[in-house]
Amino acid sequence: MKREAEGEVIHLVDRMVSNVKAGRFERSLSGLTAAGALVTAAEIYFEHDKASFGNKWMWLPVALGPVGAAAGTAGVFSRRMAKTALPIASVAIVANGLQGTYLHARGIAQKPGGFSNLRYNLEMGPPLLAPLLVTLVGGMGLLASILRREK
Repeated sequence: MKREAEGEVIHLVDRMVSNVKAGRFERSLSGLTAAGALVTAAEIYFEHDKASFGNKWMWLPVALGPVGAAAGTAGVFSRRMAKTALPIASVAIVANGLQGTYLHARGIAQKPGGFSNLRYNLEMGPPLLAPLLVTLVGGMGLLASILRREK
């Protein structure tokens, strides 16, 4: 909390809302998208490497990480890139995350016992909810692209 000169208390949430209204949050969220894309791509690489990239689709989220990072970084410095490149890259990341959720569910179903042995197969099979984390990164990029930018 911060005190104004007149004694009024300004809460952190109020400050954040004013930053969104003023357009300062768009650049920050673009930067967070860039960082999130790199971190998730690295983690995905290590996890998919453990599985020896057994399916060619395992390379796609690894390849989309630098694309999302480049678009997010460009969105920090350029309004035009935040409104064009960032949403295109973000939609691709979201779509890939949803596809990954389907592929991970299919991988769990292919384990012995399939979904009837769900608890064991969730622990031993591909992580069912992990692709939704990359979807979240894409969602941040989409949100950044629709927010107002400061003048």
